[in-house]
Amino acid sequence: MRGLSRTSLAEVEERFNAVAGSADLGTLSDELFAVADLLDREHGLRRALSDQSRAAEQKAQTVRALLQGKVGAATLATVETAVAARWSRAGDLADVLERLGVVAAAAEAEGQSRLDDVEDELFRFGRVVAANPDLRRALAEPAAPAEGKRRLLSDLLAGKVAPTSLRLISQVVLHPRGRSLEVGLEEFGQLVAQQRQRLVAVVRSAVELTEEQKRRLASWLRTSYGRDVHLNVEVDKRVLGGFSVRIGDEIIDTTIVGRIEEVRRRLAG
Repeated sequence: MRGLSRTSLAEVEERFNAVAGSADLGTLSDELFAVADLLDREHGLRRALSDQSRAAEQKAQTVRALLQGKVGAATLATVETAVAARWSRAGDLADVLERLGVVAAAAEAEGQSRLDDVEDELFRFGRVVAANPDLRRALAEPAAPAEGKRRLLSDLLAGKVAPTSLRLISQVVLHPRGRSLEVGLEEFGQLVAQQRQRLVAVVRSAVELTEEQKRRLASWLRTSYGRDVHLNVEVDKRVLGGFSVRIGDEIIDTTIVGRIEEVRRRLAG
């Protein structure tokens, strides 16, 4: 996600964690997304609630007047804490609420033992969008009606992916917030992975890896990084021999192409 003050984020996350346990996580996610979207639309409200010169209690009163009776207690408590925190830019407030909406959705998926499904489905849908320009245009066109995009997503995904996946994909498509579809899906995928404090590795291979190969690779990466690593495997016919693994900004390249490029760089140097 975008850069946020670690101190302020920790304060809001602490309050969120305290109230989320007694909430319906799917509803909490939807409500936090809705409040973030409201702040994106209403610039005056966003500035007023992120204004550091206003007293925290005054901003909390504004939130209660606006949201009480319209959202659940957990959402209201989270938003009150968020408006009381100090942010470096007005947009941070909406960013942190969207972030916690993703966390709530991921927690719901984990409780349903579907967290792995959600990670995989976000990754695969990102690849489907990247490979289908017509679909990408239909989902990314700013002038296209939201209801049409919602129907398209329902036709494509309803009953075929976890409900959490559809919720998160819909948020990225309907409320891109300045991101491309691919970037939004990747951001959400990283947050979902953090639900179990796992790293995400994007593996490119010319052929589909067997389950045993995936297990051995995941075990090796877990030993190397000291943390569980979730594998998103992408079959790419352009890969010649071996495979490549990207974890964040780090790339482990065992492909023939990668070795050739390394030799070229050394010769050029």
